[in-house]
Amino acid sequence: MTAGHRITVEQGTEHVRVTHGGQVLAESRRPVLLFETGLPVRYYLPPEDVRTDLLTPSDKRTHCPFKGDASYWSLPDAPDLVWAYLYPKPEVAAVKGHFCFYETEVLGTA
Repeated sequence: MTAGHRITVEQGTEHVRVTHGGQVLAESRRPVLLFETGLPVRYYLPPEDVRTDLLTPSDKRTHCPFKGDASYWSLPDAPDLVWAYLYPKPEVAAVKGHFCFYETEVLGTA
């Protein structure tokens, strides 16, 4: 990590739901929470709790020097809506293969 930049990852108990166009795309009570300096908390959801059947892999890739390379998935009307780190850096290994959406609704704790 660079000076002043910090990432922490912890297992959460929040009830998280993701909807788009009135359709539930994901719902989980076991998100992995990622806290990163200067960014909002991100909820990484296990693939079993995500409607992956609705998502299409995207060609988009991004690189984060702290987390690794992210792969993206899209809906027909929402490109690059969700991302995951399939091979994250060791410091954030807990998010491996979990899906993260830009917009999540936190319904409370379990």
